[in-house]
Amino acid sequence: MAGIDERHSRGSSTAVSLPSHPGEHDLGQSNEVIEKAGSPQSSPNVTQAAITDWNGPDDPDNPHTWSATKKLYHMLVPTLLGFVVSLGTSFYPPSVDDVAQSFHVGSEVALVGLTTFVLGLAFGPVIGSPASETLGRRPVYLITIPLFGLFTMGAGFAQNVETVIICRFFAGLFGGPALAIGAGTNADLYPPDKRVFTTTLFTLGPFFATGVGPVIGSYVDSRKRWRWVDWTLIFFTLFTLIFCIFTKETYKKIILKKRAKSIGAPFPPGPTGLALFKHIMTIVLLRPIHMLFTEPIVLSFAVYISFNFAVLFGFLASIPLIFTTVYGFSHEQSGLPFLGIGIGCLLSIPTMMLLDRVLYQKEWRKAIDAGQKGVAPEHRLYGAMVGSIGLPVSLFWFAWTSQESVHWIVPILGLIPFAWGNISVFISCVLYMVDTYMAANGASAMAANGLSRYIAGAVFPLFTIQMYNGMGFQWASSLLGFVTLALLPVPWVLFIYGKKIRMRSGYETWRE
Repeated sequence: MAGIDERHSRGSSTAVSLPSHPGEHDLGQSNEVIEKAGSPQSSPNVTQAAITDWNGPDDPDNPHTWSATKKLYHMLVPTLLGFVVSLGTSFYPPSVDDVAQSFHVGSEVALVGLTTFVLGLAFGPVIGSPASETLGRRPVYLITIPLFGLFTMGAGFAQNVETVIICRFFAGLFGGPALAIGAGTNADLYPPDKRVFTTTLFTLGPFFATGVGPVIGSYVDSRKRWRWVDWTLIFFTLFTLIFCIFTKETYKKIILKKRAKSIGAPFPPGPTGLALFKHIMTIVLLRPIHMLFTEPIVLSFAVYISFNFAVLFGFLASIPLIFTTVYGFSHEQSGLPFLGIGIGCLLSIPTMMLLDRVLYQKEWRKAIDAGQKGVAPEHRLYGAMVGSIGLPVSLFWFAWTSQESVHWIVPILGLIPFAWGNISVFISCVLYMVDTYMAANGASAMAANGLSRYIAGAVFPLFTIQMYNGMGFQWASSLLGFVTLALLPVPWVLFIYGKKIRMRSGYETWRE
């Protein structure tokens, strides 16, 4: 599953993002205000001033000035990539038993292929984010996605389970950058107040893959066996890669650098060598970890969202087990219950947009009319407060209706509030933390969140089946419901006491 974090103004409409990754420190840099000097129209025989900004608001090279169709096309590409990369997570679980039988290992060993893929997604942005600053967005897409496809192919050709596990790690590692820098592409193309539709579209891609991936994966595995699950993912990858080929660079720094080179003008150099290494170590790695253990806001949401994502990834193993055991679903049918998750994903988008229009924007207008600089970040928590109720309701609903005496459609419908609440909490968390820690540290705060939840998501499926078999289907799901019930107060407490917590932060935070 896939992930992004997006920097935006506090007065913008609702902007959502995918699960973030470590290293998303470059997002939003394309929108920074830089003093302009020089002009591409100057003669190359005349000494050129350094090119550091666009030639006015109508500069044709500025992606913000591109036509609506062209911008939407360039946003569609990372949306499709997020969907395809996330299919690598949800395609695999239906084929676990087939992989185990082929290589004569236990299902637990074969399931490690899911764990390594998710870990790869977590660490992929450590490569992708610095690379996008140096090379641009487009080269990173064109380099990493073919590598993602090649390692997926390697897993499909594997002659032992170790090769499957290793290849899937590297597939995730090279798929992760596309999820990380997709938000940067969105920031390159649209100003903060124009990103509502595109950010919701981009978010829906990876989340929706969790709903449809198991449906496709179980069907393909039943008809063609496990290797064809990888081939199917490669077909999706090649299809999306065709769209990538026709894109143009959107990152401001790279566009201006190419312009300067074409006319022989100087361009301010970025960090290289030791300076670049120091930048990666401090901003990409160390700061998110430090914030995770020292900032109550970051820690509380990391625990909450990590558990929610752990349950979601655990569903990839537990849902097929429940519906094949209780309702006698065939292996081919075992992915169909995930359509409930897909529907919940779709419903969360209008919910968040409605909350923004009805509640947040109302508070924003009141603040501006009163001469204030903006709205307190706590007003971003409406979605999390509403969504937090859906999580335990869904898990208890799913737990106690998953029995032969109840029609199978009832527990499937019970999955809808979970997906709806999960995304609502996540989106609200992103908006709140980015508003709280602002441009300087907002991406680091979400990178910490991304690292924690991907680790949780990678580990949880390894013991999910044992937990459900040991505790029984009803009580295993109920245990998860009780934990989400215990975590439910997190956004409510932050809404009430968030200001006091912000004032004690060791980092720069939003002040009234």
